[in-house]
Amino acid sequence: MIPLVMVHGFMGGSAQWDAQKEALAPTCNVIALDLPGFGNNGHLPVINAIGGFADWVIGELHNRGITRFHLLGHSMGGMIVQEIAQRIPDQIDKLILYSTGSVGVLPGRFETIAESKSRAQTDGAQATARRISASWFLHGQAAPAYEACAAIAEQAGLDAILAGLSAMENWTGTAHLAALKPKTLVIWGDGDRTYNWQQIECLWQTIPNTNLCVFPNCAHAVHLENPEGFNSELIKYLAEG
Repeated sequence: MIPLVMVHGFMGGSAQWDAQKEALAPTCNVIALDLPGFGNNGHLPVINAIGGFADWVIGELHNRGITRFHLLGHSMGGMIVQEIAQRIPDQIDKLILYSTGSVGVLPGRFETIAESKSRAQTDGAQATARRISASWFLHGQAAPAYEACAAIAEQAGLDAILAGLSAMENWTGTAHLAALKPKTLVIWGDGDRTYNWQQIECLWQTIPNTNLCVFPNCAHAVHLENPEGFNSELIKYLAEG
């Protein structure tokens, strides 16, 4: 059974995938990582480059003896897994790019990266975590999964927040999309305020072997807003020959 490695996004953590771990257990072993500076690895030195995160993930999987796997990346994690797919394409069976894009400055985002940096330095880490987490849900802080998601985001310190924003801001993967080898599924919620349709369409139209799944009435955290639908699509995709 090929495991599924899940890489969270900016201010995320492994705990956000609990519903997926349970639903996918009969299909595959889910390996949910915590990136340095975030989640349960908030104590580790921060990384300020997408390529640096990719190298860390590859090293972590190597240390665990994992040499063949499916790979999912959410948001910033989607950028990271694009870099991983360039580095070790033959170790990845299927790729899932979820609510992500190939342009790290995030055109059309609810606010610019520069604004997020400035507000984080003024407001502090906790307030930033709660404010930005709300933007991931169609109904903001009223979303049922908001508080649990915000609690994970609050594990990131200001240094990790600023480093993550810089990592995204200074990255682009557009030139490498056409060379990505793994079979790919692109997932997006049509109410996403972080990654606009142009980013999603670019992935879908440029990566050679790609399917697209759009969830209506969901924002940036489809797996928390519509976990049943999200899990069903993952199970179906991973089961395909």
